[in-house]
Formats: sequence, C-alpha cells, structure tokens
Amino acid sequence: MAIGPVQLIVLGFQQPDFHGEIIAELERLRESDTVRVIDALAVYKDAAGDVEVEHLSNLSEEEAIELGSKVGALVGLGIEGEEGLEAGAEAGTEAAADGVQVFSDDDAWDVLEEIPNDSAAALVLIEHHWAVPLRDAVMRAGGFRLADGFISPLDLVEIGLVSAGEAERLHAHETAAASTN
Repeated sequence: MAIGPVQLIVLGFQQPDFHGEIIAELERLRESDTVRVIDALAVYKDAAGDVEVEHLSNLSEEEAIELGSKVGALVGLGIEGEEGLEAGAEAGTEAAADGVQVFSDDDAWDVLEEIPNDSAAALVLIEHHWAVPLRDAVMRAGGFRLADGFISPLDLVEIGLVSAGEAERLHAHETAAASTN
C-alpha cells in the first residue's frame, strides 16, 4: 500500500477551550479521504517545563494497534512507557543498520522545546491522501521534494491572496499566543 506524504503539525494552545470542533473537522477530512490522522498527542507543559502527554486519535482500535504511537517515536516521547522507549530505540537501530539516517544534528527538530511553558500543544501526524496522485506524477516525471513549508499570512498580502487586515489579525493572534510565554 502506498502511503501519501506525511506531515507533523504542531498546534499551540495558551488555554485550550476544546468543543470538539477540531476532532470533527479531522473526521470530516478523513471521511472525504483527504487526510488520515496517523497519530495525535496532546502535550501539556507546566510552568516549570515538565511535560504530560495524552494520546488522542480518531483512529479505529485496529488502526491504533497497527500504527502504534508514531508521534511519540518521532519526537522522542516514551508514550508506551519503558516498552515504548525500547521499541523506538530498536526501530532507530534497525533503520541505521540499513544505512538510513533519519535526522542529522542540523536537521533535528526539537518539537518539545518549541512548546512554551505553561501551555499545551496538539501534535498531529497526518497522511495527505489527496497528494498521492500528484506525488506519483512528480516521481514519474523524475521529480522529487526539495522543501516545503507553510507561508505566513503576512507574506500572502504581498502577492494579493489576503487583505492586510486579515493577515494582521491572523499574525497578531499567532504572535500574541507565542509571546506570552
């Protein structure tokens, strides 16, 4: 089975006020076969920087068993306790034995460090089903991914995709939430 491009999205929350809207939207995207949530974690960081983790997911029990805790493995959290840490270490060792280097020191992303103290984050690992045909067409043409990233709303003003007011509102919300810590 071909897997689509996979992305880890880290969403910050100063004071989470969940009403089920995020899970409902992820479920809608899954039902339309746009994305699949491979795994999701809620990470709470107290004022001292101590981390508490809760596993979240809209996966069926069968899918959850098959996939395990992939986000925890990616960001170095032992979700499954000592067994989870050992399983992650074994998987990394096996990949390295086959000549696969997952991250260099320059490429490493310390997701947990980026979460401000006294806040929460949702770490959502999604597979982009919609992108499989595009990715396959690019591969057939001899192409490959060089880079990717989300563009700031402020940068979209310059090319006329959003109004200055809308970009400022979005940017202010993002920076206010990030700067209070």
